[in-house]
Amino acid sequence: FPSHDKTVETYYNIGTVTSTVTLDLANGTFQNLTLTSATALTVTMPTATAGKSFILIVRQPASGTATTVTFTGVKWPASTAPTITATLSRADIIAFFSDGTNWYGSAVQNFTP
Repeated sequence: FPSHDKTVETYYNIGTVTSTVTLDLANGTFQNLTLTSATALTVTMPTATAGKSFILIVRQPASGTATTVTFTGVKWPASTAPTITATLSRADIIAFFSDGTNWYGSAVQNFTP
């Protein structure tokens, strides 16, 4: 059978963010950001579109003070957003899926990159 790999995600490194960031799926469906030491981050989600999904890696800074993150307009399991891992140089991987009305999120946490 010929190879037709359609599962390759488009990777985008947002870089180091400050207090707010708006995610744009036109940049890629696998995105990475690094938090700024001691600055809480608010993430604004893209417009909910049925069938859209993406993955976000949230990395704590390598030094300084761990940071918190809030996501706007996301429904989480048991209506409880994950607490971002508060250890320097650790990463959480968060998957988001949309039904056209809402974003639904789930997290796997505390990776050592």
